[in-house]
Amino acid sequence: MAIKPLLRNILTIGAVLIISGSLNGCAVVAVGAVSATAVSVSNDRRTAGTQLDDFNAQNTASRLLGKQDNLNETANIEVTVYNKVALLTGQAPSQADINQAEEQVRSISYVNKIHNQIRIGQPIATSTELYDRWLATKIRTKILASDNVPTSQISIIVEDSEVFLMGLVTNQEATAAVDIARHVDGVARVVRAFEIY
Repeated sequence: MAIKPLLRNILTIGAVLIISGSLNGCAVVAVGAVSATAVSVSNDRRTAGTQLDDFNAQNTASRLLGKQDNLNETANIEVTVYNKVALLTGQAPSQADINQAEEQVRSISYVNKIHNQIRIGQPIATSTELYDRWLATKIRTKILASDNVPTSQISIIVEDSEVFLMGLVTNQEATAAVDIARHVDGVARVVRAFEIY
């Protein structure tokens, strides 16, 4: 894959630092982020076992895709697994490559559904990655401020200004989350990948 997980983590930290640096009370923002993560894990509608299995399946999928030389060199594909559902996002040069990526993920017996949202094209630039992270932070902030959406139940994935929402939510929560994301400046499209709770 074009951007390795370590670089991706560095980009995320950099984006958070850039955003935090523009806010008053930076220390509070950083502490709040850690606390929000802990609360998210404990309030998740998935069991602790499912959360762990999702994490392991996601890592397995990333390893499988990383072993495909053509995908590793020319594509930028990310896998997110939530409650046994896999979401594939990113870019690949051809439909054959997209199909190959899906086949690799489909070989993981734990995954029972795949949303393949890989786009044909060249991997996005690092600056676009940073912008996507900023958009995800803006969306999460607006969802946190809403009484209608449980933030701990939603995964927000942004790829080239397209927003993908995953989670175990009610119909009302899903509609509210999509509405919030749709009205954030810079969002090109919102794709629902929810499971209805």
